[in-house]
Amino acid sequence: MSESKHHEVIVIGAGVSGIYQIKRLVDLGLDAIVLEGDTDLGGTWYRNRYPGCRFDSESYTYGYSFSQELLDEWHWKERFSSQPENLRYLNFVVDKFDLRRHMRFNSRVTAMSWDEDERIWHLDLENGDTYTARFVITGIGVLTIPTTPQYAGLSDFEGDAFHTYAWPKESIPLKGRRVGVMGTGATGIQIISEIADKVDELFVFQRRPNWSTPLNNSPISDEEMAKIRARYDEIFANCAVTSGGFDHLPEPRRFFKVAPEERKALWDKLYDTPGFAIMASNFADIFFDEEANREMSEYVANRIRARVNDPLLAEKLIPKDHGFATQRLPLETHYFEAYNRDNVHLVDLSETPIERFTSKGIQTTAGHYDLDVMAFATGFDAMTGAWDKITIRGVGGEALGDKWRDGPSTYYGLMTHGFPNLLMVAGPQSVSGSTNFPRAIESGVDWLTNFLEHVRSKNVTRFEASEQAEKAWGEEVIASQERMLMRRSRGWFTGYNANVEGHGEDVVRYLAYWGGAPQYNKIVRRVADEGYPGIDLG
Repeated sequence: MSESKHHEVIVIGAGVSGIYQIKRLVDLGLDAIVLEGDTDLGGTWYRNRYPGCRFDSESYTYGYSFSQELLDEWHWKERFSSQPENLRYLNFVVDKFDLRRHMRFNSRVTAMSWDEDERIWHLDLENGDTYTARFVITGIGVLTIPTTPQYAGLSDFEGDAFHTYAWPKESIPLKGRRVGVMGTGATGIQIISEIADKVDELFVFQRRPNWSTPLNNSPISDEEMAKIRARYDEIFANCAVTSGGFDHLPEPRRFFKVAPEERKALWDKLYDTPGFAIMASNFADIFFDEEANREMSEYVANRIRARVNDPLLAEKLIPKDHGFATQRLPLETHYFEAYNRDNVHLVDLSETPIERFTSKGIQTTAGHYDLDVMAFATGFDAMTGAWDKITIRGVGGEALGDKWRDGPSTYYGLMTHGFPNLLMVAGPQSVSGSTNFPRAIESGVDWLTNFLEHVRSKNVTRFEASEQAEKAWGEEVIASQERMLMRRSRGWFTGYNANVEGHGEDVVRYLAYWGGAPQYNKIVRRVADEGYPGIDLG
């Protein structure tokens, strides 16, 4: 039997975003719940269980900063924490603040419709339940809808086959088996590095190579954790003033003002520094200037060549279609050395495309590859994919999917015209896709919560972003992307996904703001200080 329930605020998603959002709402004493489609909390860190899955942001910059007690109590065990530990952390947070009782699991929202007369949202769930809410806040993630290429014969394959996002909870035996991995992005690189020495044979089906640099992970001792706790204020202050939200301060000098040998010395140092330092502490010019980027790319290419024994194979692993850091940069641990193993084979699909899957494996134009396991590390329908999975109808029955068909249009990534009382944590065209995710989440949740406090203090029952304000922000988003070298990259930053209809090479989508988190936060703070111009408070 279906249920009908009403709450002042409903949050969709119990991942990193939803957890902090419900914490803020509960602290205000609001009648609020979280609807989560999965069987438990965690979002990204609940679903991604593949071997090698871990942070590539430093653990202590990825965790929440809102509670001093939490910072004092939690001990990160690794500089870049693994998925099981990350999920334990999120459960620790939820249990510490008694948030689980506000969460409803197995509650996947499939449709939402706006009721103009009542000024409420109706939410329909996959399980038949129906909820209503005055306000809805989405925390549905930016990389939560996996995409798999459609090859002839795929259903004929008799082995284990799955997208990495759906890696089974039950342990998949790898020892003595022939395993295929398709995709050499961030996920594929983590898996390949982790399982290369654990399988009988590993076949890497590479569609396009990606630049990748060392993660440089290490354990965090009790003594180091104590030092990290002592400088948490400094760490989060650094995150707040850096474009990507990391504890890596940028190189202040201009690229062409520094001698070539000094540039190389800096890059040698950054290559051995943990995390995204090689981007975040580099010359800003490499993101904007073709010549600077070309020199940086050649430096990284030479580091790859030095690590792969076969020169011809090394060249296949070096991107030729985009420069360094113009797409999402995967970080790796002995990834390139994996190809020096006799049991690891690169299948370059640009040279020998797949003809079809068979019951026993994959047939390419060069021959057949026998497989027992096939893992698709083929990415996600980024930023808007999770929205497309929910049929959302706003004023006059307008479908959000229709409005966003050619790309999202938002008011600072926080709301969208025509869909009143709907707020977004880490929404499209915010900085959620272009910065250290939890740092964007915390600032976004704080802004939304303060806005709700303002709305309730004015007894406002309906708000809506104006079309003009939304258009103006869209122009800012486009300008921020067009000034960067990544503006035409074939990666999810610009909405490219060959597995999604309408997201191919000829389509450029403006999914994130690339002006940096400090500038974005300055803009939205000014909006709040000025009384929320561009929003109709009806």
